[in-house]
Amino acid sequence: MDLIEKVKKEFWPKLKSVVSKIPFTEDLVALYYSMMDPETPLRTKLIIAGALAYFISPLDAIPDFIPGAGFLDDAGVIATVLASVQSAIRPEHREKARKTLEKE
Repeated sequence: MDLIEKVKKEFWPKLKSVVSKIPFTEDLVALYYSMMDPETPLRTKLIIAGALAYFISPLDAIPDFIPGAGFLDDAGVIATVLASVQSAIRPEHREKARKTLEKE
C-alpha cells in the first residue's frame, strides 16, 4: 500500500480517537484535504502524507499515550510541514476542515 493510500485509510479513525487531546486538529484536517486535492503537486502531497503518516503511526519519538507530552512530537512535525507547504493549503482546504470538524 502506498503512503497516500495508507493515510487515506487510517487518518480519520486515528483523528477521531484523539481529537479532544490535540490543539492542532484543524491544521491536520486542512493538510489532509490539501493532500487529497488534485491540484496539489505530487511532491507536496508526499510531504503532507509523510507528516500525516507520522501522526497516524503508533511508533513516535514521544508515545501518544503520555499525558501532556504525547503529541508534542506530532505537533512539531505538523508545524514544520505546514511551514514548508503553506502555499498548497488553500482557503477552501481550511474552510472544509472547519466544516468537517463542526460536524464531529
